[in-house]
Amino acid sequence: MPDLSILVIDDEIPVLKAIKSVLSREQMKVTCAQSSKEAFALLKEQRFDLILLDVIMPGQDGFSFLKEMRKQELLTPVILLSGRDEDTSQVKGLGLGADDYMTKPFSKTVLVSKIRAIIRRTQQYTTSAPSIPATATCGSFTLRLGSQTVIRGEDEISLSAKEFSLLYYFVEHPETVLTKAELFTNVWKSDVTDDNTILVYIKRLRDKIEENPSKPQHLLTVWGKGYKFVP
Repeated sequence: MPDLSILVIDDEIPVLKAIKSVLSREQMKVTCAQSSKEAFALLKEQRFDLILLDVIMPGQDGFSFLKEMRKQELLTPVILLSGRDEDTSQVKGLGLGADDYMTKPFSKTVLVSKIRAIIRRTQQYTTSAPSIPATATCGSFTLRLGSQTVIRGEDEISLSAKEFSLLYYFVEHPETVLTKAELFTNVWKSDVTDDNTILVYIKRLRDKIEENPSKPQHLLTVWGKGYKFVP
């Protein structure tokens, strides 16, 4: 997977240098930013395949930066980097639109593997290929693979890469009860199921696609079994 473009945002120069050295050896193009202001300027000028974002930074921290990114409908995949290992920090980051969360210090091998896996999943839905349709329609929902947006009636809804992947899997299996383990295997490509992550993403999808998220009509919980998508 050559020529991947990665933006690394961290206020610590040694960390930037270390990550750049590792990723450059993997034939990835690395651009560094030491602040959110610098990063937003770069995002206006060029496209990146993925962003590595430090949580703890002076001024605007990583959580605030990520929230602003998603508000501006910048859907570039994001891996949060943090010295915090609390579940609450991870859940907060995923809830704001992060695609993954890594705690410092982390394995260089695992970092590279996560980057490649997330970009591969993202490109699965954004690369034009004869085997992948440009849109997928199910009931009142139309998913546009290129822009990773959903059309419901006259409303256009923007989703993060992982939100889109999850909804796409539901749309491919309408009226079918899907277990958490099945969702993690097929969407997160992991054999280890994380209940918190599933709950966060189900809530985020409901907030975006349901008229009343507290009383969902489309993304239903099947107690003791999993979830079911009703078009």
